[in-house]
Amino acid sequence: MLTLPPAVRVYIGTGPCDLRKQFDGIALLVEQTLRLEPRSGHLFVVFNRRGDQVRILFWDRNGYCLFAKRLERGRFRLPWRGAAAPPAHVELEAAELALILEGIDLAGARRRPRWTPAAPSTEGDAAVY
Repeated sequence: MLTLPPAVRVYIGTGPCDLRKQFDGIALLVEQTLRLEPRSGHLFVVFNRRGDQVRILFWDRNGYCLFAKRLERGRFRLPWRGAAAPPAHVELEAAELALILEGIDLAGARRRPRWTPAAPSTEGDAAVY
């Protein structure tokens, strides 16, 4: 399971990527195609056309890190595959990326409602302690 700080975002390019690209090629793809800053510290994920390989690029303050995974059999189940016109990139949570990398199909998954704190009142009422 991926454990990342909440400030780190995960951006996934929805188009296929030529995975012969390495550090600089994928960083250039992030800048030009996704219109994002590759040195931001966020994760940038790209898949190949067949959907059996993935590369994850991120900047760790003094250089790029590139992680790769290749499936021996099967394909990653990507929720935007088959969509008429998917956006250039999708933002997911780290847990959703971990599920995709483990081979779980997110198409049928649904998110349970979560508790959110109520917004503080701005009416000027005195706080009761």
